[in-house]
Amino acid sequence: MTSFVAVFAIAFAAILLVELPDKTMVATLVLSTRYRRRPVLAGAVAAFAVQCVVAVTAGGLLHLLPHRILEATVALLFAVGAVLLFRESVSTEDDQLETPVEAGLSDRRIFGISFGVLFAAEWGDASQLATAGLVARYGQPVATGLGAFLALVSVAALAVLIGKAILRRVPLELVHRVAAVAFAVFAVIAGVAAIRG
Repeated sequence: MTSFVAVFAIAFAAILLVELPDKTMVATLVLSTRYRRRPVLAGAVAAFAVQCVVAVTAGGLLHLLPHRILEATVALLFAVGAVLLFRESVSTEDDQLETPVEAGLSDRRIFGISFGVLFAAEWGDASQLATAGLVARYGQPVATGLGAFLALVSVAALAVLIGKAILRRVPLELVHRVAAVAFAVFAVIAGVAAIRG
């Protein structure tokens, strides 16, 4: 039997590698360029905690879901996200970079927005499926859940920390366009997976 520490390390490394180039980091980066960092990170952490509990609870049962339906839904969500991000990138507001979008939004509202976006982004995500698979394989839900959760939080923290620095050098519209392209690519990949079954 594999030790708690070994399973924790496996889960952390696997989820970190899956999430670094993933939509979760892109979504957190975009949110952190538009809103205050602390409530964005708090919302992300809460969303990841709930999603890790869902994945760990599901364990090996996620593989029983109809693969095509899951992939088609994920493709649709990514496509909608890509359209919304692209619309944001072509916004005609000239003062978009001068006036923060967060103006007038409470920390609670920013937390809620961040929680909602990242909670939705994690449904059917590779990290969620990997977490469930690792639980099924090793039979250690606590070690797997903690490793996955800390990996997700690490990626979100990195995105939040570099988000403002990137915005100082790169226009927000460009960040949105790159994110829109990334979401569109994820939608195509999920769509192809749904078609291939």
